[in-house]
Amino acid sequence: MGKAGVPRYDPVPIGEVASPPFARLPEPRTLFRQRAERFLALSAGHKLGPYLRFLGELAGLQHGIEDGLPEPELPSEIARQRAREFAMPPLDRNDALAGGAFEVTFGQLVHRSDSIDMPQAARAALASLRNRDAGSRKAMARAVLENAIPPDRVAEHVFAAAALQLHYARLAARLNAASLVPVGDGACPCCGGPPAISLIVGWTGARKTRFCACSVCATLWNYVRIKCVLCGATSGIGYQEIENTNAAIKAETCNSCRAYVKILHQYKDPTLDPIADDVASLGLDMLMSAAGYRRGGVNPFIHGY
Repeated sequence: MGKAGVPRYDPVPIGEVASPPFARLPEPRTLFRQRAERFLALSAGHKLGPYLRFLGELAGLQHGIEDGLPEPELPSEIARQRAREFAMPPLDRNDALAGGAFEVTFGQLVHRSDSIDMPQAARAALASLRNRDAGSRKAMARAVLENAIPPDRVAEHVFAAAALQLHYARLAARLNAASLVPVGDGACPCCGGPPAISLIVGWTGARKTRFCACSVCATLWNYVRIKCVLCGATSGIGYQEIENTNAAIKAETCNSCRAYVKILHQYKDPTLDPIADDVASLGLDMLMSAAGYRRGGVNPFIHGY
């Protein structure tokens, strides 16, 4: 059973003034290791346990191959400056897959995924991927970027999404966070990707401020609270949760666009991960769908729900 809450801010501790940065770039060397640990912790006793364990092992593989990958090719300094001037993300989706780094990333992920335990559908998809050429694999990546994964090919695109997340996180990590500017509601200032969820963080100097988490490159960007991260509406915002479950995870609903994006109170539980906890809280998505709200957050690992 769900319940709605009256929008309100949590108090900031006396003596602590929140002054959050606009953006925080991902740290690929720790991001996927920590995500793997979170997936595996969530899998214990969970109804989705086998799938969560598979995603945990896949995240561990993302971490394991990161060190041996070629340097990704960033846009030129001139292109990045132009993007900033016109309030555009510096990572152009038409160019970010250029060069050889993405194909090597995808190839390594496919090659080394044999070692992990996975559902039969994923195993069959993996076998199919071995015969795909670079053009086909890039087309799959673009389908993930456009949130246009074919319903009958979801299993294949899980691997494409994992390769894409690693590639984009490595690109984003090489940018200058101070050079990023807002590019619009519901869009990552780094790559233009949609948010997976939003977080209320517990960082020193930014405690209890909100950041959206990009579903593609894992960049976090500051966004005011009690405002729809999709359409920018500030009225008709509500909060829903499933009773007797993790109170640190809620759905922020918007009556203007009739959509919701999950909000994780990470300051209450620092182990919460934008992707892992989104998958593990699928019951909340079912509750919101029954209530007539569409899912606004994007997560390729639960595409179609």
